[in-house]
Amino acid sequence: MKKLFYPALFHKADEGGFWISFPDIPECLTQGDDMAQAYEMAVDALGLALTCREKELQPLPDSSDPTAITPEANSFLVVIEFDMFAYKKRTNSRAVKKTLSIPAWLNEAAMDMGLNFSQVLQEALLSKIQA
Repeated sequence: MKKLFYPALFHKADEGGFWISFPDIPECLTQGDDMAQAYEMAVDALGLALTCREKELQPLPDSSDPTAITPEANSFLVVIEFDMFAYKKRTNSRAVKKTLSIPAWLNEAAMDMGLNFSQVLQEALLSKIQA
């Protein structure tokens, strides 16, 4: 999966820190006490908003051209880099049972070697997905 880039507006909060909005995703709002925390919270909020849209079978919005966005006073533009694959890997690690078929000889050879079928399948799928 490719990385996504969405512009975010970091607004200076009166009480300190920042609150963050996304022009392309109006429902996506978050905040942070300092720049580092605000950026991390923006990535997490973006991940939640995009995966919710995906689950609801809504298309992901196109990213606006950052040069076309003019920040208001006391705010500035930051482009947020988002890796959907890494986010899903980090936030959705529940196990799913799968039934598969393999030749009997391969099953016997793997069992003789004491291989963990789930682990081998996960490693093989990860190598295919990340290739």
